[in-house]
Amino acid sequence: MNEKLKKLIESAKGLWTKWSIVQKIILFGILAAVVVVLIFVTRLSATPTTVPLFNVAITDTAVRDDILYRLSEENVEAHVSSDGVISVEDQATARRMRSILFQEDLVPNNIDPWALFDVERWTITDFERNVNFQRSITQMVTQHIEALDDVDDANVTLTLPDAALFAEDQNPTTASVIITPKPGSDITTNKKKILGIQKLLITAVEGLTAENVVISDHTGIIINDFEGMEASERVDIIAKEQKWVREQEAYYSAQVLKSLQGIFGKDRVRDLNVKIDMDMSKDIQSGTEYTPIEIKADNPDTPYDDSEYRDYLPISSETITRRWTGTALTPEGPAGTEGHNPPVYSDMSNLYGTSEETGVKQNNVINTMEYHREKSPTIDKISVSVNIDGVWKKKYDEKGKLLISPNGEIEREYIPVDPADLAAATELVQNAIGFNRARGDSVTVQNIRYDRTEQFAEESMAFMRSRQQKTTILISIAGVAAILVAFMVIRLISRSIERRRRLKQEELLRQSQLEREKTIWEAEQAGMEVTMSVEERRRAELQENAVSMAKEHPEDVAMLIRTWLMEE
Repeated sequence: MNEKLKKLIESAKGLWTKWSIVQKIILFGILAAVVVVLIFVTRLSATPTTVPLFNVAITDTAVRDDILYRLSEENVEAHVSSDGVISVEDQATARRMRSILFQEDLVPNNIDPWALFDVERWTITDFERNVNFQRSITQMVTQHIEALDDVDDANVTLTLPDAALFAEDQNPTTASVIITPKPGSDITTNKKKILGIQKLLITAVEGLTAENVVISDHTGIIINDFEGMEASERVDIIAKEQKWVREQEAYYSAQVLKSLQGIFGKDRVRDLNVKIDMDMSKDIQSGTEYTPIEIKADNPDTPYDDSEYRDYLPISSETITRRWTGTALTPEGPAGTEGHNPPVYSDMSNLYGTSEETGVKQNNVINTMEYHREKSPTIDKISVSVNIDGVWKKKYDEKGKLLISPNGEIEREYIPVDPADLAAATELVQNAIGFNRARGDSVTVQNIRYDRTEQFAEESMAFMRSRQQKTTILISIAGVAAILVAFMVIRLISRSIERRRRLKQEELLRQSQLEREKTIWEAEQAGMEVTMSVEERRRAELQENAVSMAKEHPEDVAMLIRTWLMEE
């Protein structure tokens, strides 16, 4: 095998040496082309294939952005082409996202419902074509419903009747869906999700209406019977309304408490009750209002209202005057017949007279406004009650000491809140809640004493304990001071006694020394030999050395003496 390989290599080398430069260039060009083709094929095969979410382009940028944002929430990677077509990874993802978009009403209006179903329409007869068409719709709707996260299995039955000649003879299109929810899903009680499935069916099947759609769970209970859910929905709405009212009451309570506690203190303002009566019903009002015409606007700089209004404003007028003079003729009827005029007219017949008629016709204008108002909800009444405690001040005697009652408590004096302060607080609360007397709002600010018995008892006990501690500390300090003074006195007395004893001994030694020296001097004067003991000689030598030391070093000797005196 190695010999064949060597021969192949040698033959290749021989051919390479025999080829000309042009042939070598052609060979390199072919190899380069092959490499480029391989790279292009590899990249083309590695490019991920996508499936269009809708078969039409979405030109509305706002709608397209909403769809892309919803896809990003589901962690679905989407691609948008230059013409506005949105594509996703695979067909299963496309079906799932189409169901979610239909459920949340994010599908544009220009999307053709039939474009959602990729069905090949080929057949031989019209009957087979219709059967395949119905099967394809049923299968695609089933796949869309099963693509939802809350549905484990779905069984869809569609009835597409034949077209009748007359509309009254046309049978309706119906749909029946049985879904099996996944464990832990709330699709059977969530109205929004059920409406999403119902809307998906109505959009996917032509001629299908909400009345002809029946959706039930795997136990046979119809879950799209929204009329039966009105009672439970009403309970939920009432609970939400009551929660909203409580939030409003808490908001007003926080605002009022914050204002009053900042003025009177947190300990003095505790009790605050806010009650809001709200009308949650919808009130729709329509009508026409006629208002006077404003001739002069109110000047805000004046303390009074100087505006001027008129009920109407003439825009045109016409005066008509008719005057007649002559004989008053009374018609008698046809010739040859007697008239039927009353006697009063018969008596005035053929009389000469004058008649004048004057009239004024005037066109006026007023302010007219058509209104259509819808109010929901509205506040019927707000009731606020708040209690502000007064101030307790401690009593002191003339020397500035606290007064203590016989039972051991601190004497205090209660100072109620000034009525002017209560009126100002009432006005403050009214402005904070938007007080409206016309709708029956009420604000009550009272000054009622809080029960502070336990608080005062604790303060009195703390004061008594503090005073006892101070007394104990003073007695202890006095005892320690007395002990120190006694110790110092005893120390001084003992040192004085010791000093006196030492002085006495020194005096005795000095006297004995003087007597000895006197005896020696008398003996020397008498010519007697005096012999000194070893102790006396040593004492004499020490004394001579001390005297010579004091003469040579007087400062050191003085310092030594000062040290001895300080020690004694």
